[in-house]
Amino acid sequence: MTKYDAIIIGSGQAGNPLAKKLAGAGWKVAVIERKWIGGTCINTGCTPTKTMIASGRIAYLVKRSKSFGVDVKGYSINMEEVVRRKNAVVLAFRESSMKGLLQQPNIKIEFGNAVFTGEKEVTITKEDGSLSTLTANHIFINAGTSPVIPSIPGLDTVSYLTSDTIMDLLEVPRHLVIVGGSYIALEFGQLYRRLGSEVTVIEGNPRFLSKEDEDIAAELKKILEDDGIKILINARVTQVSSDPEGIRVDCTMPPGSYAPESAAHSVAGSHLLVAAGRSANTIALNPGAGGIRLDEHGFIMVNDRLETNVPGVYALGDVKGGPQFTHISYNDHLIVYKNLIEKGSESTSGRLPIYCLFTDPELGRIGLTEKEARAKGINIKVATMPAAWIARASESGETRGLVKAVVDADDKKIIGAAMLCTGGGELMSILQMAMMGGITYDRIRDAVFAHPTFAESLNNLFGGL
Repeated sequence: MTKYDAIIIGSGQAGNPLAKKLAGAGWKVAVIERKWIGGTCINTGCTPTKTMIASGRIAYLVKRSKSFGVDVKGYSINMEEVVRRKNAVVLAFRESSMKGLLQQPNIKIEFGNAVFTGEKEVTITKEDGSLSTLTANHIFINAGTSPVIPSIPGLDTVSYLTSDTIMDLLEVPRHLVIVGGSYIALEFGQLYRRLGSEVTVIEGNPRFLSKEDEDIAAELKKILEDDGIKILINARVTQVSSDPEGIRVDCTMPPGSYAPESAAHSVAGSHLLVAAGRSANTIALNPGAGGIRLDEHGFIMVNDRLETNVPGVYALGDVKGGPQFTHISYNDHLIVYKNLIEKGSESTSGRLPIYCLFTDPELGRIGLTEKEARAKGINIKVATMPAAWIARASESGETRGLVKAVVDADDKKIIGAAMLCTGGGELMSILQMAMMGGITYDRIRDAVFAHPTFAESLNNLFGGL
């Protein structure tokens, strides 16, 4: 058995920087990775999806080029080149992450499947079948999540895709049927629609994008439908089967939801993407052998300092539940590092909810929604403005969307925002800085922003209050 100061299970966006910083502080660190350095973000998440979305964006602009006075005579989608470019970017990021770890003399990288075989004891099964057992006073679990495969009758009889596998397709699906209306589903739906696919999204919830305010959700739904995506709401999938088209998805819907004359509906397509959420990669870890508690959904339970019920064992990133975003994972490593090495008192308490949905236009979200603020009984003012009122948006031909901010009417501080427009994530980040600094909305309303920029729209947005 080999003893380390720290064992890090998973080399994602918390595991990698934490390993390097602990090693730099003189700790002897083992990093255990099952497959690829870099975790979900680099290998099957942010990096490959946004690289392919960029290709979809180019196709979208070429299709619109005539309206800008640029007459493109014709274009075609070379899916093999789209995938090749994606793979090249992923490989570059992965190799950079590996290099960063290898440059640290105190880090040992172990490839294989990690399993808890005792308290603070981890056994690795390597590709050649050999075993090695490690122990450490501190263990950090950054094992991530995997796509959920729902229990749908017939699903196991057809070929289906997940967010991990769809990006390796070397053909443009003729008709992509997506089960699930998650953010992942919508990003892929718009991407493949722009590459030439017919797309149908089947959402089981009675409301589209139920975590967002209804006006924001309705605006995004309209944008996607204007792009030619068919969206079925409140549709419960009852059966999946083979079909001459490829696959067939049967679902039930309340009368009037889609077909007023019938509560049953079927969709036939060439390809099926299952995008029904993600589950924690904990079962294979056998956390019970290490005394580590899970919640009812299989995520590792932690306190606001990311500590599990076992002293010295921590969970970081998606595997602990809560918001599943790279920036949250990265911030998790900072909390742990500062508390352990710098003797700080950092916690997740008070961390602002923040994320982007990378459709086009993108949705940048921070803080409370209007609905959440009202439910808390906060005295609020709400500012909304169509993206079409933004001068730069009109000049750029990017007028789709809606921008929205929620402010506390008593102290004038911003408590939430939803920026659904071109550059929405960047606009949201401006408001994030304001929220961090306690800057009131009237100061932003009267601030000088360069003209013509999207940031300048904040003058008019808050001018409405």
